[in-house]
Amino acid sequence: MPQALDPACHGDEEEAIDREEAGGDALRQPKQASTVTARLGGGRTDSDLVTLDEAAADAVSRVHPVAGTLELPLGEADGHVLAQAVTAPRDLPPFANSAVDGYAIRFADLATGASTSLPILGRTMAGEAPAVLGQGAWRIFTGAPVPDGADTIVMQEDVVGGAGTVTLPAGINRGANLRLAGEDVACGQQVLPAGRRLRPQDLGLLAALGLAEVIVRRRPRVALFSTGDELTEPGRPLGPGAIYDANRAMLRAMLLRAGAEVVDLGILRDEAKDLERRLREAAADCDLVLTSGGVSVGEADHVKDAVLACGTLDLWRVAIKPGKPIAIGSVSGTPFIGLPGNPVAVFVGFAFVTRPLLARLAGEAYAPPQARPVRLGFAHARKPGRREFLRVSLEQDTDGIAIARRHPGEGAGSLASLAQSDGLVVLAEDVAQLAAGDTAPFLPYVELL
Repeated sequence: MPQALDPACHGDEEEAIDREEAGGDALRQPKQASTVTARLGGGRTDSDLVTLDEAAADAVSRVHPVAGTLELPLGEADGHVLAQAVTAPRDLPPFANSAVDGYAIRFADLATGASTSLPILGRTMAGEAPAVLGQGAWRIFTGAPVPDGADTIVMQEDVVGGAGTVTLPAGINRGANLRLAGEDVACGQQVLPAGRRLRPQDLGLLAALGLAEVIVRRRPRVALFSTGDELTEPGRPLGPGAIYDANRAMLRAMLLRAGAEVVDLGILRDEAKDLERRLREAAADCDLVLTSGGVSVGEADHVKDAVLACGTLDLWRVAIKPGKPIAIGSVSGTPFIGLPGNPVAVFVGFAFVTRPLLARLAGEAYAPPQARPVRLGFAHARKPGRREFLRVSLEQDTDGIAIARRHPGEGAGSLASLAQSDGLVVLAEDVAQLAAGDTAPFLPYVELL
């Protein structure tokens, strides 16, 4: 994990912050970037800083939904993306039925402004065939088909009697407690659009319509690497100066939650030729290549050069904090995203750049998560110019309004700050100062993941 940096020893404060956010090799001596500068795409130079919105749009624009569909049983379809809209093959409910336990009647048989006594003509349970109602009341149970001729259901709690005759109160509304055929979904109606990422409630609706399988898109295949000589697989002994590879475990889980098929290719060492070879091999078999680490300006940060040797690099500096060094380009024609080395920067870069790209690859009708306002329980001052994400936990204030408390672990390398907080407070690029009691937009992790 990177050490704390003294701005007086490492240039101005912004440069120090950038190196701390990048992680790992960013702490080493900067190298000349002239070859990279000359070859960045989109007319950009190596020092150009793009907004988060521009970076996300750039990433999404370079991909199309993956080809290929498959038919899955409903029990296996959760989280997959619908390849085509689903139209109801029948009415739902398929027949008129009772919403309560009670008595089915004809509204016309009720006395005006007074109670009505009617003979009980029969009874129907759920799962039985419908009957035909004459002048009288029909005992009926929840979900049972309504007798032909009945147009109103009276709850059993509202009646008197039940041994051959039932007395119904005045003031009953026509059509009460009656569920009509097709009132939920009509036959031929579109019930789910193409691009919907299937949820449990969607699967319940499809099952209620009698559908046992559904056509979904193939999941995008994502090649996942971590980079760095200092990294060790969890479970193995740590050598001198080594750290465990946390980013890959986190990214793999985030990819799976985003509906990707993960091709976990382990740790890439800081060796330029091997990096290039492994990137080419991954690109040949996957829809996206995703790495963490090695995209800053350290002398051992070879990922950018390896990408340029076998593809393109369009941008790599994004105006966010944490997470400024995010590389976006392609490897042998396959989209490439290189995230920074520090875990919080990795999390932010994935949530706001990689996630929209994955949605596009999956053919998902994706809507970015919507922030909601919270009251700040802290003050914050900063240099404006970048969109900043602060890790916070929520508490309930004395007036019942949510109040955000900032996690004490502020560094981009603090995994505890992610695990022990509830979400991110988002500061727009032009915000310079906030006081305790101010409101700010908040994004919960559950929405981002």
